[in-house]
Amino acid sequence: MPFELPDGLVFLERGWLSSNAVLLNDGVSSTLIDSGYFTHSPLLHHFIDSHLGDRSLDMLVNTHLHSDHVGANASLQAKYPFVQTLIPAGLFSQVQAWNESALSFHMTGQFCPKFIANKPIFPGDRLDFSGFQWEVHASPGHDNDALLLFNPRHKILISADALWANGFGVVFPEICGGEGFEEVADTLNLIEALDPLIVLPGHGPVITDVAKSLHIARSKLNRFIRDPELHAMHAAKVLLKFKLLEWQRCQLDDFQKWALVTPLIKSIHQHFFHQSLLSLWLEGLIQDLIAKNVARIDGQFIHNC
Repeated sequence: MPFELPDGLVFLERGWLSSNAVLLNDGVSSTLIDSGYFTHSPLLHHFIDSHLGDRSLDMLVNTHLHSDHVGANASLQAKYPFVQTLIPAGLFSQVQAWNESALSFHMTGQFCPKFIANKPIFPGDRLDFSGFQWEVHASPGHDNDALLLFNPRHKILISADALWANGFGVVFPEICGGEGFEEVADTLNLIEALDPLIVLPGHGPVITDVAKSLHIARSKLNRFIRDPELHAMHAAKVLLKFKLLEWQRCQLDDFQKWALVTPLIKSIHQHFFHQSLLSLWLEGLIQDLIAKNVARIDGQFIHNC
């Protein structure tokens, strides 16, 4: 279905290492929603410059605090020293204290330069960002503090990782000793009730057939509910693939050493696959990535594909 975004709203579709970004610009003020991974900061700066020119970015908003959504925050704050950064309230104090364990960066084996948060955002807030009004909704599941942003006038939803064209993000609470599948179902029901015409997801293309994407997401969720080990295996491979996207090419030994000391990978193994040796289980995961043509081995090196 053809779609047209309103003037003043630009959607930047990126790869899977960096989240997508939304730039709002009414000619007077500007707002960026989600910044991506830190290694892609130069590309983000070019994108913003191409739309703002010499003007400053006024506001930076994060839907949730995973490294692929907030990794370039520090770079933006360095370039635009007066930018105001708004983040979900659930982790506001942890950002102020810069508790990397609570913020998931250490746990996932990823990196995020330290940034400053100026103001928390709460579910139920109604916020004006550069000429667009947004309702803020809680969207637990992928991340318990994540938020949705809904513009009632244009019926546009910024879904982050709660809904993609082909599913949704890893349900991290389910592999961190908690529960999240029921929360994913509730969030999908909320999206259906909001009835957006256009969904701007955290990864992948713009969604215009929302009903189809919801059906795909619910089917995927049901498979994970029936087989939690399937979801855990998927999560482990996502973590491995993310690191390959970051490094692109590295020695296989270094890649394995990184994985063997990454707390969340070790935790997944301990809680779901402890009957296998960690090293052998990891070798199987890597072979699965190779079999699916998303990685390849060349001598002593592993490459992203």
